[in-house]
Amino acid sequence: MSDRQMSSAPPPSLRPGSGLREYDFYKVIQDYLDRAAKIAKVEPYVSTILSQPKNEIIVNFPVRMDTGEIRLFKGYRVQHNNLLGPFKGGMRYHPQVALDDVKALAAMMTWKSALLRLPFGGGKGGIKFDPHSVSRHELQRITRRFTHALGENIGPEYDIPAPDVGTNGQTMAWMMDTYSNMVGSNQKQMVKGVVTGKPVASGGTLGRQKATGQGLVYCILEWAEEKAFNLEGSTMLVQGFGNVGSNTAVILSKLGVSMVAVGDHTGYLYNPEGLNAHKLQDYVEIHGSIAGYPGGKAITREEFFSTKADIFAPCALENQIGEAEAKSLDVKLIAEGANGPCNPTGERLALEKGIDILPDVLANAGGVTVSYYEWVQNKRSETWSEEEVDARLEVAMKRAYREVSEQARARKCDLRLAAYSIALQRIEAVYKEREIFP
Repeated sequence: MSDRQMSSAPPPSLRPGSGLREYDFYKVIQDYLDRAAKIAKVEPYVSTILSQPKNEIIVNFPVRMDTGEIRLFKGYRVQHNNLLGPFKGGMRYHPQVALDDVKALAAMMTWKSALLRLPFGGGKGGIKFDPHSVSRHELQRITRRFTHALGENIGPEYDIPAPDVGTNGQTMAWMMDTYSNMVGSNQKQMVKGVVTGKPVASGGTLGRQKATGQGLVYCILEWAEEKAFNLEGSTMLVQGFGNVGSNTAVILSKLGVSMVAVGDHTGYLYNPEGLNAHKLQDYVEIHGSIAGYPGGKAITREEFFSTKADIFAPCALENQIGEAEAKSLDVKLIAEGANGPCNPTGERLALEKGIDILPDVLANAGGVTVSYYEWVQNKRSETWSEEEVDARLEVAMKRAYREVSEQARARKCDLRLAAYSIALQRIEAVYKEREIFP
């Protein structure tokens, strides 16, 4: 899952300085699928089925704004595949939400679920608007009206939304409450699992808020062990300081990793002595961005990407690392906290420079994994401790990392294609066993 970094227009400080002029995220994901299918020798009919989502839902719904004006919003829910279990994926509120991007993200959820051995499929959704441009009351009405418009297209055994860019636990609480009021009164307590990423008091799980960052850290730990790299005393760059970026930085700071530069939609900051991740997280919680934080010197986007460090964690939006950025980077590892932060040109150049890349489909799958734990707790009416959640997540992420690493060596490919090929093989196995109806 990506960081919740927002702006009312394409943010200048996050806008790529190079790369594809018209970035077709869906085409990029399809290319990975095609290449991985060849590596894994997947039956052509499986690739054909997975090349398009099962359902593409578009809803246009009216909302009364605070001024009394009636405004029409466009919402999406793409359901890519549910062979392994219910559709699962986030809800994104952003001005640039578009059908093809949602299709790409939904497909990625299918691969993540399969890679992490979760009984889920893939889905994604969202609304095309800037959530920071409306009041809290308007945001609630938009969310509730969107949920109502989706109707039976979501459900705890069918399609389970979660937070993504521009949404959070509060958004999920509104969605769950709206959905629970759409079912019979005798079912209200049975549908808490219609969404995950809820506040703990409303049926969420401990450890969910930091889950994507925590999962990313587990992957970095496995990489460090595999490369005999000592994290103590190392440095990192973080792009995007919302949920994923901030939690990644805070957890790594406890392991001796110093964040020397950070950026979000408002700009970039640098401090060679290290920025205090805890204090910056608290600052962003209050102010909404890193703008004005006194602990670092303002730098340009170009200076940020040329800052020397050991680890770079892009945790903002897709298509951030293109040709110019990859040429500037002086790091050992790119750990993708966001979905699709490297475009194909940037990825190729980074790999040619000897930079390792922990791919999004593996590295940021901690969010959906802990969402699964939340869903299980809701179904069983159980509450797990944060220690239990973390322990389960650690086992799942480290196992997936080892499987991907072994596949990459066996197939002589990079980690991204290895992760995709494992997911495809698992989905193919089920199609072969169940065959195609009728």
